[in-house]
Amino acid sequence: MSTSSSAVDREPVLLYDTTLRDGAQSEGLILSLQDKLRIARALDEFGMLAIEGGWPGSNPKDIEFFAAAKKIRWERARLAAFGSTRHKSNKPGDDANLNALLDAETPIVTIFGKSWTLHVEAVLEASRAENLAMISESVAYIADRGREMVYDAEHFFDGFEADREYALDTLRAARDAGASTLVLCDTNGGTLTGRMAEIVKNARATLAADAAAKEIVWGIHTHNDAELAVANALAAVDAGVRHVQATINGYGERAGNANMVSLLANLALKTQHTVAGAERLADLSRLSHEVAEIANLAPDDHQPYVGRSAFAHKGGVHGAAQVKTPRAYQHIDPALVGNRGRLVVSELGGKANTGSRAAELGVELANSGLDSKTLSTLVKEMEAGGASYEGAEASFQLLVERHRPDYVAPFTIVDFTVIVEQREGAAGRAEATVRVEVAGERLHTAADGNGPVNALDRALRKALGAFYPQLDAVHLVDYKVRILDGASATGAKTRVVIDSVADGETWSTMGVGENIISASAAALADSLEYALRLQGGEITRRSERDTSGGRSA
Repeated sequence: MSTSSSAVDREPVLLYDTTLRDGAQSEGLILSLQDKLRIARALDEFGMLAIEGGWPGSNPKDIEFFAAAKKIRWERARLAAFGSTRHKSNKPGDDANLNALLDAETPIVTIFGKSWTLHVEAVLEASRAENLAMISESVAYIADRGREMVYDAEHFFDGFEADREYALDTLRAARDAGASTLVLCDTNGGTLTGRMAEIVKNARATLAADAAAKEIVWGIHTHNDAELAVANALAAVDAGVRHVQATINGYGERAGNANMVSLLANLALKTQHTVAGAERLADLSRLSHEVAEIANLAPDDHQPYVGRSAFAHKGGVHGAAQVKTPRAYQHIDPALVGNRGRLVVSELGGKANTGSRAAELGVELANSGLDSKTLSTLVKEMEAGGASYEGAEASFQLLVERHRPDYVAPFTIVDFTVIVEQREGAAGRAEATVRVEVAGERLHTAADGNGPVNALDRALRKALGAFYPQLDAVHLVDYKVRILDGASATGAKTRVVIDSVADGETWSTMGVGENIISASAAALADSLEYALRLQGGEITRRSERDTSGGRSA
């Protein structure tokens, strides 16, 4: 039946998520059973229709996952169990891997087989005929038992280049045995986009020309070794593929898989195809970050669509244009994917960046003693001295606040001393003494620590805690050091950035100094002052018996 071009362009594309299987092969990504179940639920709630849960024939955890999954009521998703063709020495009914796939009791079963003669002969150590039999008998064994059969043609593109006819014969073996979907896999991730499209079109046309060929769904599975996984998957869709395998955030072995987040956004926003999840596209950033959090991996700030920097504008020309019209330097409205645009404060930005960022932070420049032009000049002067407000927005807010005519510092660090001692045969020791002034009263304290910065942090908190016990709720969660002038070696100026959290809110502060201690003291002071701003900044003094250290005039 012929189909008009416009109708083809609007055909639905099934997104098949393999985060829990192929994504879990990413170096540094370790998922517990509960992690896998949480991610599966998140994908289901988002609207993903097909979720590959793992390889039950390879490890006990995946067997436990499928056992637990049977007890869960899935809203929309259908689960898939993944495995290989039978061992060359086994009959299908005696093959533990195939039987584990059936025992998982999933509606979809995905089996991969070899398409590349190199793998057939050098890895399987089988003949070409043996490999075709392994594919055919394995697929038939699963399909005959009522499961939807997806066949992954591993290394298909390399196999096609090495021996086109044999690679196509492996597809025929799977199709004729009962596979309803044939997935072409760029397993090594090295195929260029134009060539991939040619091979997909060639394979589809060749198999369609077979006598009495049954109708099948064509799929694609791409890896990112040449940084083309998303582009290749989209090119395959243009070439007629309607089943796309990918992972959330592009997790996967080596350089990763096609990024499901980017694929979903591109298909939903830039093509006429319908995809499940498009109706919840505004939750896409949340899904990306939730999966990263469960996997205990930091979200990629520069990830397209959902990264914190995906719609951040640093250059002054860009910032000025964005204030006039957000479309100027953004390919979509970031709200469509649950993200937002930002103007970055830096020496490269102009008055539009600084003024807009101050407004976002709730700071009215008209009442601060600064206008946007003066603030922009101040930022550039500060950054010329080594400061950077890109990743330290709390320090930027404090910079503005400190120029208000009614600004009163909640505390002042009068002076501090840090001593690091290392004696033969003994553990290292660090001690800091700090003198602070609050409302005209001075307090001098000391503390030991695990290193000089930790000692300084503890001494400062100890001193300020006498006046502001609410600071006990503030915790340092990250600490980064940047040497600003490597040519100066150990005498280089240092920038420190600290991430802190209290009551569920996170903020970043920055300090610059001639050494790491002075830079850390500035960043710590900003962090604690910002925390007091969030909490109201009232002096709530501890009782005398709880106060450590001695007061001095």
